Amino acid sequence: MTQVLAIDLGGTNLRAAIHAGDVGALAPQVREPAPENLDAFVARVRALADAGGVEALGLAVPGLVEGSISRWIPNLPWLDGVDIAALFPDIGVAVGNDAQIALLAEAAEGAAKGVSDAILLAIGTGIGSAVLANGRIVAGAHGGACSFGWASVDIKDHGQDRSGWLERVASGRALDALAAQIGLADSRQLIAAAKAGQPAAQTLLEVPARQLGTALAGAVGLLDPGVILVSGGLADALDAIAPPLLAALRRQLPPHLRGIELRPGKFGSRAGLVGAALAGQAGSGWRQIR
Repeated sequence: MTQVLAIDLGGTNLRAAIHAGDVGALAPQVREPAPENLDAFVARVRALADAGGVEALGLAVPGLVEGSISRWIPNLPWLDGVDIAALFPDIGVAVGNDAQIALLAEAAEGAAKGVSDAILLAIGTGIGSAVLANGRIVAGAHGGACSFGWASVDIKDHGQDRSGWLERVASGRALDALAAQIGLADSRQLIAAAKAGQPAAQTLLEVPARQLGTALAGAVGLLDPGVILVSGGLADALDAIAPPLLAALRRQLPPHLRGIELRPGKFGSRAGLVGAALAGQAGSGWRQIR
């Protein structure tokens, strides 16, 4: 089995592990702040690869990837335009958007295993997304397919260059703002209060849940997925948001599509790392699940 350095690189943190066995048990062996520049990134990856004697690198990044080239990484602009494979010519390299990499984990070994068509929403500070269609993770013409955080059902919204409408109304930072309205510190406290049955918190969560459901109806109508997976921080709130989300979604769908199932991801915060390990093992063809 190929020895793989798996890295889940976020805008704030880097998590890494060496994979050589059971991918389901993979856990971060390194958790540290993200590098501040390209030289620091290359040096850190090289040190981890050399220490682990790896033959391949699997890398998840929070942005647009085309092939092995990082096209647009909003929180890590020093990666923009960088060919990751060219940085490490002596090992195999597989790199992808973090939501697509997370879907690889869930489709191969997780909550979407055995499903040919699925949608994944990774809802944290922003909203990442990925689509599995006929057993293959969709890339699009430029690697940017399924950027669902940019979906909109508000014709009066003027848009923003760095943040989509759905992200602005239903991501973690949007819920942070809602939490402040009832004196709570952040989205985690809001979710906990809603799950504990507090009416004010449940009422506040209902609006973003309905906005998510209404926007998702378009994706379900377009793709007919077997399941919708929710990962990221909002996965913890799934029991609180699922009823209004599904009610809004089903209102906008024909009867034959209303049975769509909503599930939490199996791997939670480990999905990016597990997917990176699987991508590194598979190489450039990692998008094909089977």
